[in-house]
Amino acid sequence: MTLPDDPSAIAWRLEVEDHDAGIDEITDLVAALREQVPADTVRALVIGEWGESYERALPIEPLIEAAGEWTGLRGVFLADLTYEQCEISWLTHGDITGLLAAYPSLEVLRVRGAQGLRLEPIRHTGLRELRFETGGLPAGVVRAVGACDLPALHRLDLWLGRKDYGGDASAEDLAGVLSGAGLPALRHLAACNAEIADAVAAAVATAPVVPRLEVLDLSMGTLTDEGAKALLAGQPLTRLARLDLHHHYLSEEMAASVVAALPGVRVDLADAQIADEHDGTLYYYTEVGE
Repeated sequence: MTLPDDPSAIAWRLEVEDHDAGIDEITDLVAALREQVPADTVRALVIGEWGESYERALPIEPLIEAAGEWTGLRGVFLADLTYEQCEISWLTHGDITGLLAAYPSLEVLRVRGAQGLRLEPIRHTGLRELRFETGGLPAGVVRAVGACDLPALHRLDLWLGRKDYGGDASAEDLAGVLSGAGLPALRHLAACNAEIADAVAAAVATAPVVPRLEVLDLSMGTLTDEGAKALLAGQPLTRLARLDLHHHYLSEEMAASVVAALPGVRVDLADAQIADEHDGTLYYYTEVGE
């Protein structure tokens, strides 16, 4: 391996190109990185394909074992795969709590996929950004995030997804997050890609965390006029710098009402959708599913 002039300036990507490869191959890649790259220069890691990603949980144990050496690690992206490698709803994980516990100075954690994903409530004083990109985020993970103590967290992204793909969280499961109790520094909240977007909007309308936010993201979901009315009927949102509602099911009249009610707020209403009708039933879809 030829090292760049400044190894700390790049994110190291570990990936097994053979999708049938065994988990041991990721372990070997972590070992090679530990051997060939100065430990104090490892700042960011991206884990790609690890072999049969739809059946085997991404192995984080090798990363945890390296924690004593990688004291400068600040960013981790688990499962950076495209749909051509594995559909997002098939990506398999296990319990990721140990990773956070092993790296108290970690600042950014991004996780793609949520099949089998688990998290226990934890206090972490370094984390500034936490992002779950999923077609369906388990309710247990949503509740666990809300029960965490994350005093430095500035940005939280929860792609709630669809029940068909494991997204069984209700608006009530967001109560811990929306209370803001363990998230005093939160300024950017995304509760997006939600099949229950109207219920989420209604819960956000009275949520204690909202007055401290600069960005509220309810995009990529099935938001209809009902959810938008509930949102506007709640607490003032004019303190926001940005409200992201792109990929929505609002009527033109309601979209105009949202903009008119929020002068000075950048409102993203791009990608308006029209519900599919079949045998008299309307169907609404999140932007990201399988």
